[in-house]
Amino acid sequence: MSMLARTLGRTALQAAAARGVHTSSTLNDVRTGSKLKDATYGANRTTCTLIPGDGVGPEIVYALQEVFKAANVPVDFESYFLSEINPVLSAKLEDVVASIQKNKVCIKGILATPDYSNVGDLQTLNMKLRNDLDLYANVVHVRSLPGIKTRHTNIDTVIIREQTEGEYSALEHESVPGIVECLKIVTAKKSMRIAKFAFDYATKNQRKKVTAVHKANIMKLGDGLFLRCCEDVSKLYPRIQFEKMIVDNTTMQMVSNPNQFDVMVTPNLYGAIVDNLASGLVGGAGVVAGASYSSETVVFEPGARHTFAGAVGKNVANPTAMMLCGVKLLRHINLPTYSEVIFNAINKVLNDGKVRTKDLGGQSTTMDFTRAVIANLH
Repeated sequence: MSMLARTLGRTALQAAAARGVHTSSTLNDVRTGSKLKDATYGANRTTCTLIPGDGVGPEIVYALQEVFKAANVPVDFESYFLSEINPVLSAKLEDVVASIQKNKVCIKGILATPDYSNVGDLQTLNMKLRNDLDLYANVVHVRSLPGIKTRHTNIDTVIIREQTEGEYSALEHESVPGIVECLKIVTAKKSMRIAKFAFDYATKNQRKKVTAVHKANIMKLGDGLFLRCCEDVSKLYPRIQFEKMIVDNTTMQMVSNPNQFDVMVTPNLYGAIVDNLASGLVGGAGVVAGASYSSETVVFEPGARHTFAGAVGKNVANPTAMMLCGVKLLRHINLPTYSEVIFNAINKVLNDGKVRTKDLGGQSTTMDFTRAVIANLH
């Protein structure tokens, strides 16, 4: 297929997402007689902002919508197509931000980030969205799933990443040709905030240990400040064990002995690396969900941020991570029954091993997996 044809095909998919319509046929409801059939459909409904994202985002978002529809989940989606690589189709960032601020919750596919900017803007759309909403805490829960064979078993680690400062501050300049300076911003205020978030999370979720990931042995001021803030906050939580670990040692320890980690708190860049590495330990980008928190809003998105652009339109993407985002959303808005039913259905399909997408060693399609999950909603 020519480059032009591929581009047109992708644009058509993205345009369909922008209009808020499905890009493939509706699945039949195979759950006649399900205990959710007569649930409180129409009452106390929640509106959730929906950003399909780039790459396979619209396809896995569609899979989630089909599962929600089959389960009669009382959630309505307010859809916005937001994209840095398709700016002509993209909604205005301020409109998307206003929607999330109004609804308080959002399901988001991954936004592709170009390697360069045509307009000289160093801030990516992801950065702008996080900063406008103050989504300071990214939480990725990495755990072993049933039926997925990996080198390590029983992994259950939560990686909490500060994502509004650090290396991702878009403060770069080339004052002399061939010499680029990149500024890393670390503040006591934001370091204390993310440390407190991590210890509060550990306390609320009956976790026993928090590990601060750093490079203070080299970056003595910047990472030193982050580490001191974590140490100071740890003293307020005497029942939670605290340890510190240099980031390069952390990556080695995660590969060799990941079960030692419970909750990890990291600066921006280290968290991006560690949570992607951890995702690979439990099955890859297709099976790990994440969420970004401000004091007022939550954005749920896959934990390992890859658009899988090469698979657009091929019906091969694994929708598990996006479905798990939906599970997290339902827990957050206090719909535990729906959350449990969908979560159990996902686990049943994975554990049976009969329906597997290519990333997990099978030949099933995105919609095969979706149909299997729907068939197990009971």
